[in-house]
Amino acid sequence: MTDTTLATSTHDTACGSQLGDTPPSHLQLPIASRRPAEVVREYGPFHGASTIHGVTHDGQRVWAATGEQLVGFDPASGATTRTLNVLCDAGTAFDGTHLYQIAESRIDKIDPATGQVLATIPAPGGGNDSGLTWAEGSLWVGQYRDRKIHQIDPATGAIRRTIESNRFVTGVTWVDGELWHGTWEGEESSLRHIDPTSGAVLQQLDMPAGVGVSGLESDGAGLFYCGGGGSGKVRAVRRPGAQGQSA
Repeated sequence: MTDTTLATSTHDTACGSQLGDTPPSHLQLPIASRRPAEVVREYGPFHGASTIHGVTHDGQRVWAATGEQLVGFDPASGATTRTLNVLCDAGTAFDGTHLYQIAESRIDKIDPATGQVLATIPAPGGGNDSGLTWAEGSLWVGQYRDRKIHQIDPATGAIRRTIESNRFVTGVTWVDGELWHGTWEGEESSLRHIDPTSGAVLQQLDMPAGVGVSGLESDGAGLFYCGGGGSGKVRAVRRPGAQGQSA
């Protein structure tokens, strides 16, 4: 998602020209559980960065894609601990060893210690990709306007299967067998837990008015980390059922 917009003084703006400029879809699937998102902490804006695209978590630090630099920060203190100078204009993922980063029409495999790009595969959307996450030995790639999530082979980029949503897809994450994705249409943004077979919405967390979700990743426990587009911020949102977790 190539950045063409910047933040306003009071509202987030999306991380690409395709975000936030289309009215919400009127198609609604049944939602079994819907509630306001509980934002427990904000991070940023970060030095020299005006926009957040992808977000991931490596078990110790949160990584935020800011366009030309991946910023790694300590979620306890908020302090920036690493920066990598790489093109990073959409989703970010971590497989336990390597970072994966959407950069225009490709996905780069990156050594987090050096920032070296070790391999590259084509992104399924050819430059119209959004979120990215790692699960079950695959990369999962959001397709914003197509309202889809593709499971792809991390070595070749071949699509293994496709899941359809009824909302625009921004960030994507798996946690404890649950598939979640961010949405952002106009002034409405939310986190949605969907059935990976049918796309039916099982839970929905509605973000506060004017607060968008560009990237999304779980910490594997009680929090989601959400990129805030043109606000330049990353927000920690409490995951349902994880009331004891704090940022």
